[in-house]
Amino acid sequence: MAVTLRFGPADLLRCRFAVSPAFETVSAIRLTSREENPGHHRGWLEALRPRLGALDLRPVALLQPRRGYAPDFLAPPPTGPQAQFDEDLARIAATPIEQVRAEIALSLRDTPGAADSATGRLLLGDPAEVLRLLTTLIRDAWHVMVEPVWPRVRAVLDADVGFQSRRLAEGGLDRLFAELHPALRWHDNTLTRARGDDDHRDLRGEGVVLMPSVFKWDQVVVVLDPPWQPTVIYPARGIAALWQPAGGTPDAALARLIGRTRAALLTGLTEPATTTTLAHRHALSPGTVSEHLTILRDAGFVVGERHRYEIRYRRTALGTAAARGAAG
Repeated sequence: MAVTLRFGPADLLRCRFAVSPAFETVSAIRLTSREENPGHHRGWLEALRPRLGALDLRPVALLQPRRGYAPDFLAPPPTGPQAQFDEDLARIAATPIEQVRAEIALSLRDTPGAADSATGRLLLGDPAEVLRLLTTLIRDAWHVMVEPVWPRVRAVLDADVGFQSRRLAEGGLDRLFAELHPALRWHDNTLTRARGDDDHRDLRGEGVVLMPSVFKWDQVVVVLDPPWQPTVIYPARGIAALWQPAGGTPDAALARLIGRTRAALLTGLTEPATTTTLAHRHALSPGTVSEHLTILRDAGFVVGERHRYEIRYRRTALGTAAARGAAG
C-alpha cells in the first residue's frame, strides 16, 4: 500500500514550497477530537478547550477521518508561497457546489456510520448551505484557535521552508527527499509515500507543492485529485520546540540533570518514535539523536523496541516519571 508520484523532466524544476493558514486551521480542528493524539500540542489544546465550548466544530471534524479521505476544498493547496488566511477562505467559499457535494460524500464513506449521523445528514444537505456553514466554522476556528499563535506557528513553518530550500539548492531532489520525512522515499524520479491507500500519478509538467505543517504533526498527506496541483504535506521540522518559552528549556532542573537536548527528547517522547522521526521533530541530525538516545537508554529512561524493520523508542516508567515531573 503506497502512493507514488512519477516526476517528468519538467516536474523536476517545478517543485515549490508553500504554507497554508487554512490547512493549519482544519488540522487544528481535527485535534479537538478526544480520539486524536495531540502529541506536542497537548498543552496548547488543554489550555484552549474552555474557549472551544462556543464552537460546534463537529461538521469539520467529521470530515477529517483518521484514515481516509478529507475533502481537499476545505484547505486548497496555496497558489503562492505566502498565502494569507483571508485568501484561503475566499478560495474555500468559491468552491463549485458539485465539487463540495462529491468530496463530502467521498469523505463520509471512509468513516463507518458517519453519513447516518445527525452531523452527517447535515453535511449531505443543500451543498450551498453546507459550504457556507463550513466556511464560517473554519473562519471562527482560525480566530479562536490558530490566529493567536500564528506568529509562533509561522516561525516554525518558515524555518522549515528555509532549511529544506537550502537542501534542495545544495543537492537537488535527491538531497531534499532523503530526509524530508521517514514515510517518503525517492528513487528513479519517483516519490513514494509508504502506507495508506494505493494510488499513482504520472506528473506532466505541473510540478509539486511541498507544504510543511505544524498541526498535521503525525503523518504525510498527498493531494492528487484534480483540479489541485499535486501537493505533499509533511510535518514541519522542529515542531517539538513550538510551545517552549523563548530561550527556555523543557524543564530547568531536568535539563541540569541530564542535559538540555536529552531533556527535550525525553519530554517530547509522547509516543514511540524512531531516531529519524525524533531528529525531524527536534531539528537535529539522526546521529546526534542516536547518541542521546543511547545515553537515555543506558540510564534507564527509554527502551528501544523493534517494529518490523525499524527501532522505536519509548519512555520507561522512570522516564515517564521524570518527564511528568518536568511538566509540573
